[in-house]
Formats: sequence, structure tokens, C-alpha cells
Amino acid sequence: MTDQPRRRLVLASQSPARLALLRQTGFDPEVIVSGVDEEAVTAPTPAELARALAEAKASVVAAKPEVKGALVVGCDSVLDLDGEALGKPADAEEATARWKSMRGRAGTLQTGHCVYDTVTGRYASATASTVVRFGEPTDAEIAAYVASGEPLYVAGAFTLDGRSAPFIEGIDGDHGNVIGISLPMLRRLLAQLGVGITELWTSRES
Repeated sequence: MTDQPRRRLVLASQSPARLALLRQTGFDPEVIVSGVDEEAVTAPTPAELARALAEAKASVVAAKPEVKGALVVGCDSVLDLDGEALGKPADAEEATARWKSMRGRAGTLQTGHCVYDTVTGRYASATASTVVRFGEPTDAEIAAYVASGEPLYVAGAFTLDGRSAPFIEGIDGDHGNVIGISLPMLRRLLAQLGVGITELWTSRES
């Protein structure tokens, strides 16, 4: 009896944090960036926007001939602060203003997930939500953080696993979701498509 060959896993995201988290937890996805114009995607709520963006990215990459037979995972995150969807800040000025408005408050990090099976043409999608409680960094600390350049490349202008970690008091929900991908959510979506998440591990030794 021989094992079935492991399915190809393609990550439709250029996020290094998502890729690193998947690699740390037993996966070795290929990366193909979708090129989706995020500004052109709209939805009534931040949660729906995150899901729509994930679906758009996964479907664009799934349509590429070179990913035939693969499972494509698309993700996108936005911070829901008072019902407004906050993605990557446009510049340092916006990042500074964003942090001054967030400090001492809580927002909800919404990450849309979409898994597309290019064999069956089926997909499953959902949004995972995690409450993020921000601390109260001083103006000088905010200026130093913005000067590092990090907040310009991440949704909500913060990261849980980067330089802004000292300014986050805690979270309520899935830690991985804030980094960029909820592994429990990924498992559930794969299961909806009839795929066991352990089948995608790079090693079956566990």
C-alpha cells in the first residue's frame, strides 16, 4: 500500500507572515501573488470585505494554468475599528494618525479565508475575527514605530509578531488570525472540500 501524493498547496498572498506561519506549522506552500486590485473590491462590512478580497485572490490564482491540480489559499485582513475597514496605511502620516486613534482602544481584526480546489472547481470561504486590545504608546513611541517602516506594509498598521507587539495589551481569539491566517479556520474550510489538513503536512511522521 502506498501513500497518496501530497496535494500541491498554493498561497495566493505575498504576506511573509502568512508564509512563515504556514511553514512553522508543517506546510510548504508555493507562493503566487494574485495581483488583485484591492481598492476595486467593495463590501458592506469589514468582515464581508475581508472575505470578498480572499475569494478574489484565490479565484484569480486558481484560474492560472500552472496551478492545475492544486489547492489555492487566499487570505486578506482588515482592521474593523468602529465599523470602518482599515487596511494598509497610505503613508507615514496616516500610520501615525491611525495609531493615535487606536491607542487605548480595541478593534477587531477580520481575516477572510478562501480555499479553492482546482480539481473539483469548488471553494469554501469564511471570515475569522479576533479582538485586538491596543495599549497606549506615547507619541515618541508611535513616531519611532512609524519610522521603522513596518506599519506601512500591514493591515491595520500593526503586527502581533513584529515591532508593535509591545503596544498590544492582548487579544481575544485566534493568535494566528492576527498574524494573517487562522489555522483552525483553514482546517474547517479544507474539511468542507473533503481534504484533511494533515494530508498537506510536509511530513507524515507525526
